Amino acid sequence: MKNSTIFRVIILGAVAIVGIIGMQAYWVLSTWNINEEEFNKKASLALYRVACDLVELSGGELPARNIVNQRTSNSYVVNIESEIDEEHLEYFLQKELERLALYVDFEYAVYDCTTNEMVYGNYCSFKPHEPINEAKLGDLPKDDKFTYYFSVKFPNRSGYLFGRMQLSIVFSVLLLVVILFFSYSMYVILRQKRLSELQKDFINNMTHEFKTPISTIRIAADVFASADEVQSDKRLNRYAGILKEQNQRLNHQVEKVLQLAHIDQGSFELKKEPFELDSLLNRIVDSTAVRVEKQGGTLISQVDTAGVVLQADRLHFTNILHNLLDNAIKYCKDQPRINFRATVDERQVHIQITDEGIGISKEYLNRIFNKFYRIPTGNIHNVKGFGLGLYYVKSICDAHGWSLLLNSQKGQGTTVDLLIPLAQASPWQRFQRWSRRKIKYFSTRIADPA
Repeated sequence: MKNSTIFRVIILGAVAIVGIIGMQAYWVLSTWNINEEEFNKKASLALYRVACDLVELSGGELPARNIVNQRTSNSYVVNIESEIDEEHLEYFLQKELERLALYVDFEYAVYDCTTNEMVYGNYCSFKPHEPINEAKLGDLPKDDKFTYYFSVKFPNRSGYLFGRMQLSIVFSVLLLVVILFFSYSMYVILRQKRLSELQKDFINNMTHEFKTPISTIRIAADVFASADEVQSDKRLNRYAGILKEQNQRLNHQVEKVLQLAHIDQGSFELKKEPFELDSLLNRIVDSTAVRVEKQGGTLISQVDTAGVVLQADRLHFTNILHNLLDNAIKYCKDQPRINFRATVDERQVHIQITDEGIGISKEYLNRIFNKFYRIPTGNIHNVKGFGLGLYYVKSICDAHGWSLLLNSQKGQGTTVDLLIPLAQASPWQRFQRWSRRKIKYFSTRIADPA
């Protein structure tokens, strides 16, 4: 992943998280304010009704104003300007709070004008088994403005409001988990990127260091093979051929790693050029047929792409076809049996390579194009390689915008379909393509009348 991509992910993620935190904080504060306002209104209404009940019981009248006065966030003073029946006060308080569904613990005290002291009443809980913090009880101060009044305090008001905000708290906890997960993901991504860069640097340095000794070995092998003593000795000549062949194979693998490093670094550029597809495919098929026949196998080909001029990177196109055909040869059962078919219509070129080899299990098909991935075979390593062939093929196809499909079943062979879209041809180009196919067809009939 590029540095710019990671930077954008971090910035966008941070902006999104800040926005979500802001919305969540606004939602939590709004919910708290709404619940607090609702609590204050219900408490004031319940205390007003209690005052009405007490006045009605004593036959007096309520004052014109300042009946229910909120002194602190959880304490109220109720002025009734008449004597208070302490025996009924607790009953009225519980009744009115229950009527408004305000199930919150409270304590109350009544002012005694003869002693100028607050006479503590009781602590009432709607949950009798809940433990009571005695240190927080009994703090109901006097009020010098009134003569006949009682005071009510709700010690667990904050806990009651938090209980009403359980959904908001749950979502806030989930948001915290998401933030922690995002931070951990960013840490893992940055760590993996650092390790990936170390791996790329190591591979690049290793492959470049290999180039010098490989070139030296190739020169020494050529000198060794051209010596008269070696050419006259069959055994030495055979060893010289093996040396050159293995050196060429090693050089090919190093070049492939270097090409893939360029692709991963984004410095890879396709050198597209127009070329006749028919002649190139025939050369590839002919060179592959020789290898197949040496192993006692068969290669059946059908190339029907006369008149098609493809705009692509010739070198990489040739390499990916050789890679696919090499896999068909390497992963055969006994002798390779391969079908190569290339057809064209108005929209695309369809190249299909089918073999009757060992096939691939379904569980490995999704990973077959991964870099350095090789299908596990236990302790058996009949076919050597780095697991770069199909990754290289897929990378080149993606760079060209081609579609690559692979279907396989264990023990029943593999089919690879390469779909190359064609640019919309003019009527004259379509006529030329059609005429070339006809000329090729009649030329084949004349050469082989049977």
